[in-house]
Amino acid sequence: MRFGWLTLSLSSSPHEDKQNIDNVLIQAQEAERLGFEDVWLTEHYFTGESVYNDALLFASALAMKTEKIRIGFSVVQMPFHHPVRLATQLALLDNLSNGRIDVGVGKGTVFNEYEFIGHGLRSEDSPQRAKEGFEILEKAWKGGRFSHKGHFYDIEVPDIRPRPVQQPGPPIWRSVISANSFVECGRLGIPILTARLPVSSIGERWDLYKQGLEEGKHCEVKKQKLLDQNALWRNVYVSETDSQAEDELYEFLIDTRKHMMEIRSELNPNDFEPLPETLNAWTDPAVSHEEGARVAMETGSLYGCTKKVKEQVAELKELGVCHLLCQTGFGAMDMQQNISSMRRFGEEVIPSFS
Repeated sequence: MRFGWLTLSLSSSPHEDKQNIDNVLIQAQEAERLGFEDVWLTEHYFTGESVYNDALLFASALAMKTEKIRIGFSVVQMPFHHPVRLATQLALLDNLSNGRIDVGVGKGTVFNEYEFIGHGLRSEDSPQRAKEGFEILEKAWKGGRFSHKGHFYDIEVPDIRPRPVQQPGPPIWRSVISANSFVECGRLGIPILTARLPVSSIGERWDLYKQGLEEGKHCEVKKQKLLDQNALWRNVYVSETDSQAEDELYEFLIDTRKHMMEIRSELNPNDFEPLPETLNAWTDPAVSHEEGARVAMETGSLYGCTKKVKEQVAELKELGVCHLLCQTGFGAMDMQQNISSMRRFGEEVIPSFS
C-alpha cells in the first residue's frame, strides 16, 4: 500500500504566514523521511487557507528541499491559470524535480466565489474554462508548434521549452466524487483523487472505475497501474489513546469549519449560492459545526492510537484502496501536534503495510 501526505495548512493571521510557510516545508521533508511516497499541495487564495497560496511556486521550493518524494497538486484550479504559462511552469517543475510531478486538475472551488472574483472571474463558466485549458495543456506537452482557437484562447505557440522529463508530460489526475465521474475517468485511463467518500461507498465506486477501465479497453498493465495510483484522501490523526485522538480531532475540525464558514459568509457575494448537489454536512452552512465535524470524523477521517488506525487502514486496503492521502494538519493546529501525529503514522503504521 502506498501513502501520500497532503497539506491544507491554515495561517490564522498575516504575521504568522512566514513561520507557517516554513513549517510546511519542514513537514514535507519529514514526510519524505517517514516513508510517505508523495506530497500533495492544495491551491487557495487570499485567506491563508493554503498559506503558500501559489502552489506552483511553492512546489519549486519543495523540489529543491526533497530528493525522491513525488510532488502533486490537489488540485490546480485551471480557470486561474493561462494554460500556456501553466504548461511551461509545470514542465520546468518536472525538470527541477527530475520527473517527480503529478498534476491534479479541477474547474476551481465550488464554495469560494471570492477566489474567482479576486482573479477577475465568476464561476459560471469555470467548467468550460477548465476544459479548454486542459486541452491546451495536453497539446503543449506533445512538443513542437501548435495552435488553438477556442472560446477563451486564440493562440499560436512555437514550442514549449523545457519539455517535461516525464513524457508525454506529468501524469494528469482528476478529482472526482460522482458515480459517473468514476466510470468516465476509468474509460479515459485517468488516475483519480477522491475525498470524504464513506467506507460504505468505496467498494462500489472502485467497481465503477473498473467498469470504465473495461469499457476503455486498456491493457492489463495499465489497468493495474491506474488502480495502484488512485488515491483516497482522509483526515489522519494518531495520538497516544483513542479518546485523546477523538477529542482533539473533533475540536480541530470544529475550529477549521468555523473559520471556513466565517470567511465564506464574509467574502462571498450576495448573489452567489453553491449548487445544492455540492453540499453535505461538512460544507452546508445550515448544518451546525458540531454535526459537520461529527460527520467528517465518521466519513472522512482515520484517528485513534496506532493500533486502531492500523485497523482502519487495513479496512480500506481490503476494499481495494492502494493509495491513501493523509491530511495530518487541520486549521491552525500546533506544529508539534502535527509532527507527532505524522511520526506515529510514519513509524508505526506505514511499516505494517509495506
